[in-house]
Amino acid sequence: MIHRFPLIVALVLFATAAHAQDKWPSRPIRLISTSVAGGNIDVMCRIIAERLSTRLGQPVVIDNRPGAATVLGTAEAAKAPPDGYTFLITIMSSMVGNRVLRKNLPYDPVRDFEPVTQISTGNVLLIGPANAAYRDLKGFVEWAKKLGRPVSYGSIGVGTSLHLFGVILEKEYGVPLNHVPYKGEVQATNDVMNGSLDVAWVSILVAKPLAAAGKIQALAITGPKRFSAWPELATFAEQGFPGFEMPVWGGAYLPAGTPRPIVERLSREIVEVLHTPEVSDKLIAIGQVPIGNTPEEFAENYRRDFPRWEALIKASGAQVE
Repeated sequence: MIHRFPLIVALVLFATAAHAQDKWPSRPIRLISTSVAGGNIDVMCRIIAERLSTRLGQPVVIDNRPGAATVLGTAEAAKAPPDGYTFLITIMSSMVGNRVLRKNLPYDPVRDFEPVTQISTGNVLLIGPANAAYRDLKGFVEWAKKLGRPVSYGSIGVGTSLHLFGVILEKEYGVPLNHVPYKGEVQATNDVMNGSLDVAWVSILVAKPLAAAGKIQALAITGPKRFSAWPELATFAEQGFPGFEMPVWGGAYLPAGTPRPIVERLSREIVEVLHTPEVSDKLIAIGQVPIGNTPEEFAENYRRDFPRWEALIKASGAQVE
């Protein structure tokens, strides 16, 4: 009996763990968002969480942890217990840009996370004040080169794709720029409107209603083609400035070591939510194209795309200030 005791303990622990997984979720789930409240990713999280709560039978509670170009929230998710009761939705900067640009990153994007699903690809745009001297992207570039000082531009943080787009505009087209990182796009937009910031990179969610009200002007949108939620807004390439076509994605992650059945269940549920017309339409309206894939497909896409983004970031000369 003494010799069998370790085996009995192992079987009891295995049965207990299996029972816990079968019962998951049995209490509320925390969804960490790396965005400030009201930002594009935050709104996307809330759209998904509402339907996901219904499907899982437990509340999915948003925990906004913005800051340091998504590092703070991502690091918080990496430290969470791997029990399925904390997961993360963030932009690719957390797992790509920060990995390339930051030497002392407090998490490992590959080692510390279980990919759940790619949520969407998004488009962002460059905005300027409504009363600016220029009326389109070409006019902005000409104005910037004659200004006599670097143009201040806002993004949601150092190493984000929005920061990178600014670096491309400077390196490839000779626009003198000064990067100003913000915790969120709403704050950057407000500063464009009050005149303390020249331009900013923001989402359709923030920009479209303000442009319609005549409070800002939208200069160009990223991506390979015009976006269905704002078809009248021309892309950078259409206006003679190629190089801004790269897709920017958002994804869901669980802490590394989360039991595989929970990873797969959460992935299936989020994908089902993304494929509902109500959620899909809402995401498209804020500038996001739903994806929804398996954990294995997400991981493979990351392995395939990371070297291309790494090369692009290094070639751009982007640096953490």
